[in-house]
Amino acid sequence: MKNKNVAALLAFIGGVFGIHRFYLGQIGLGIFYCILSMTALSVILGILDGIIFLTMDQEVFDAKYNRTRAQYVGDPRRRPDFERPRTRRGRTYQQRTRKSPVTHRRPAPERPQRPSRRKQVVKNNPFKQAGIKKFKDYEFELAIEDFEQALKISPQDVAIHFNIACAYSQIEKPAKAFEHVSQAVELGFNDFGKIDSHDALAYMRIQPQWDDFKANGYTLRMKLDAPKENMLDNDLLLEQLKKLNELKEKGLITEEEFVTQKKKLMK
Repeated sequence: MKNKNVAALLAFIGGVFGIHRFYLGQIGLGIFYCILSMTALSVILGILDGIIFLTMDQEVFDAKYNRTRAQYVGDPRRRPDFERPRTRRGRTYQQRTRKSPVTHRRPAPERPQRPSRRKQVVKNNPFKQAGIKKFKDYEFELAIEDFEQALKISPQDVAIHFNIACAYSQIEKPAKAFEHVSQAVELGFNDFGKIDSHDALAYMRIQPQWDDFKANGYTLRMKLDAPKENMLDNDLLLEQLKKLNELKEKGLITEEEFVTQKKKLMK
């Protein structure tokens, strides 16, 4: 577990050689400081780093350099050193109930659980907050790693999908940006003006498939015309197949979706 005060002290003492960066596990930056040790620039950088560490909020420091501690911010009971409250007799509630189970009551019959239709959105998702902080620090690839972990906890969180789309657009990976914007829209995101104007999505908007993506309702979901009664007519069938092929070439549907829809049309 890295300590920000120790990091600040190392920055003041040995910042010229990047000792504090080696302490924080940033080997590349540490080597870079060693190269700059021939100049006065590394001395200035070391002093600035020390001041930044001393004034940095503890949660921000943990989110950047103590990943294992940051994941327990939302729920301290998940921490390995967390001790549950004890009863008056010195035992935890779980131990007391485990040693003296209630036997005189008839257990209630189990009811079949119906799948919930509500969106599974977890409040105080620690990886979501850590990803936002890294995004604001322009650490986009690290922010993507945190957002991916946040999606494992809350896969239907609209904000996480939108945020990770912005991060992918910033590192010029438009395919992943289109994918997550589409998922956010399909989960209920309807602020289309934000998609059209957000600075972080600028690289996505200059892609050649942007106009088709926008015309398709900001989603990659395939939208075909409803079949008519004369579906067996050759001209109409060819038109539907042509439109389906255009969607595949523009990247709006995958090869598997193309084959599946083609089989449906050929029936």
